[in-house]
Amino acid sequence: MCRLFGLTVGEARVRATFWLLDAPDSLEAQSHRNVDGSGIGFFDADGTPVVDKQPEPAFRDKEFRHEAREAESSAFVAHVRWATAGGRTVLNTHPFVMRGRIMAHNGGFGELPRLEAQLGSYASLVLGDTDSERYFALITQQTDEHGGDVRAGIAAAASWIAAHLPVSALNTIVAAPGELWALRYPGQHALHILQRPAGADLHVRSATSSVHAPGETASVIIASEEMDGEDDWRMLAPGELVHVRPDLSVLSSIAIPQPPARLVPLGPGNPNIDT
Repeated sequence: MCRLFGLTVGEARVRATFWLLDAPDSLEAQSHRNVDGSGIGFFDADGTPVVDKQPEPAFRDKEFRHEAREAESSAFVAHVRWATAGGRTVLNTHPFVMRGRIMAHNGGFGELPRLEAQLGSYASLVLGDTDSERYFALITQQTDEHGGDVRAGIAAAASWIAAHLPVSALNTIVAAPGELWALRYPGQHALHILQRPAGADLHVRSATSSVHAPGETASVIIASEEMDGEDDWRMLAPGELVHVRPDLSVLSSIAIPQPPARLVPLGPGNPNIDT
């Protein structure tokens, strides 16, 4: 299944090389199990979103490795893809950009024509074939309808999909310069959060590697998998939506307490409609 990664350091600018390439369970390592595309999204110094993505696994993508080593940003969103809906094309590869924000999704849902009807003019924001990009367009629509409140937009968009469409998962990360939002819903796919204070030493342990490095900038990481050997990762609860603000304070609540009206359970008979 697809894998998500998000990082924010608030108003500072950093590189995400460790998490993307060097951690024992880096996104590059996860790409060996998610081979249908990879991408990194970040923000230039003026806040302009930049996305570098290809329908190739990260471990074979020289551009992924280059951006992982060189890009500096106040926030990152990265994704490795296991495709079962939408072909292997650049347009279908995550992350996506809309209205100055970057988004990636892990999960899936059906009956896309019904969602397209709900989008109205916002359907013009969609360039590819995936449900994920349509989900982002709905988040964008609902954010606008809620006066620019991204957290409310994510909750409203996910709630609408959960009420009207068959759903396996709506796990998502959305980023703006220095800010990050993440939703785990309903609970079939994992999503974790790690809050690292400034100066915290990084002790990484795995069966194959051990790293110790002095801590620097405070950060908050969101990821589908615990990417290192630290003990402070926390699994988000089903329906939990977090907003990491520019001062790195974390606002968290159960935004969607009810299960989807039509949950598509995971199992041998379901290809997990990840996109």
